Amino acid sequence: MKEPSIVVKGARAHNLKDIDIELPKNKLIVMTGLSGSGKSSLAFDTIYAEGQRRYVESLSAYARQFLGQMDKPDVDTIEGLSPAISIDQKTTSKNPRSTVATVTEIYDYIRLLYARVGKPYCPNHNIEIESQTVQQMVDRIMELEARTKIQLLAPVIAHRKGSHEKLIEDIGKKGYVRLRIDGEIVDVNDVPTLDKNKNHTIEVVVDRLVVKDGIETRLADSIETALELSEGQLTVDVIDGEDLKFSERHACPICGFSIGELEPRMFSFNSPFGACPTCDGLGQKLTVDVDLVVPDKDKTLNEGAIEPWIPTSSDFYPTLLKRVCEVYKINMDKPFKKLTERQRDILLYGSGDKEIEFTFTQRQGGTRKRTMVFEGVVPNISRRFHESPSEYTREMMSKYMT
Repeated sequence: MKEPSIVVKGARAHNLKDIDIELPKNKLIVMTGLSGSGKSSLAFDTIYAEGQRRYVESLSAYARQFLGQMDKPDVDTIEGLSPAISIDQKTTSKNPRSTVATVTEIYDYIRLLYARVGKPYCPNHNIEIESQTVQQMVDRIMELEARTKIQLLAPVIAHRKGSHEKLIEDIGKKGYVRLRIDGEIVDVNDVPTLDKNKNHTIEVVVDRLVVKDGIETRLADSIETALELSEGQLTVDVIDGEDLKFSERHACPICGFSIGELEPRMFSFNSPFGACPTCDGLGQKLTVDVDLVVPDKDKTLNEGAIEPWIPTSSDFYPTLLKRVCEVYKINMDKPFKKLTERQRDILLYGSGDKEIEFTFTQRQGGTRKRTMVFEGVVPNISRRFHESPSEYTREMMSKYMT
């Protein structure tokens, strides 16, 4: 099958000499050449002009009066042409929030389209997120084959660490007698001690039924009870079959990831409701560059190899550095590049969970002891850049980031 293309025949706009050309669609095409060779004449004055003219002609007479009508370009025929967009070079911007979509104002229509016809999916389980009424849940369950045995479960704990003893005790006091814990049905009074360091899933058995005509009322009542227990979640354990998951909220029935009704602002990188939380909608993320932190690896620590921590009026960071070197027996007079990989990692990325006792000299005299983990130079710079209320501090830290 031939690839779709735009076919131009007999283009004579300005300095074009009756040229014929075929341009494939869905490709990035770059037109290059000397000044006056006809690049703009072909792209703007022929292809764009005809695409825009046809689009405007397709509108109502009322709409056309508000739009400028372009003259038909000097060309024999153009086939396969779609409505066209033109972005003039003079209107481009270096602002990262300015994109092709925003410059052409298509972005507003795209956001509206996504909000109206989009279907949200759980980022963790790749299943569609949708809310369902009790009646819809009843109808779906009643579609199961007659005589199918089911259990209605209310998931009260979903993959969370803890022994959950108090919760289990409270469930028993409410009159429930069975639980499904990590896939196993147990009596509420005979629950084994759960490992508090492991994740567990606990579901209350609300009702056990056999699918048949006439159970709709009881089924609906039990579903409402389960939804109330589990804040809108329901699991149907189909005996000898796969579980069915339901949610009365816009939430994933497995992990509970929730999202409200889709609206245009959710698709805007200029809105806190739609912007990426990592880059704030800018499309780029600053990270600490070790080569900027230690620009001269021939220097020793005493010579200021770690540039952000070169001694200043405060001795806080030099004190940290000296104490860490004492604990890990790091020679501060050895060139940074000759330290072991383990020693460099400790200095740059911290001591992990190990706590170290530091002694700091106070300005008013005396000393103060503090026991804490050493976070490392790189995490320290990143934290100060993202969390400091001081514009000066953020600007200083940004010097070591790319």
